[in-house]
Amino acid sequence: MFENAQAAAVIAAKDLARAKSFYEGVLGLTPEDIPAEEDAVFYRLAGVPLMVYVTSYAGTAKNTVFSIETDDLARDMAVLRDKGVVFMDYDFPGLKTVDGVAELGTERSAWFEDSEGNILALGQRT
Repeated sequence: MFENAQAAAVIAAKDLARAKSFYEGVLGLTPEDIPAEEDAVFYRLAGVPLMVYVTSYAGTAKNTVFSIETDDLARDMAVLRDKGVVFMDYDFPGLKTVDGVAELGTERSAWFEDSEGNILALGQRT
């Protein structure tokens, strides 16, 4: 069915300039040389195409919209904290974080918001 298909993650932004500042300045991504309309920019993270586009619905999802797997959660959290990222704390049945980190069986995970209020996850398999 999808033999010749391509896919991309799509993240909403209310303010594209602010979002670009976050994705480029905080996450260190470089815009792809892909023709985009004025209201979108493309990146690539760990081989995954990522489109950030303008919509008034940005930040309305209360779930994780993008997840990044790392080989060193503590290192990457420290780098992001140095750039002003605040990790979320959760405490409800099935999910409790300590210093922003949840131990989830074979994975350690942390969540943070981008500049647009979208929830991103950072995880490391244990």
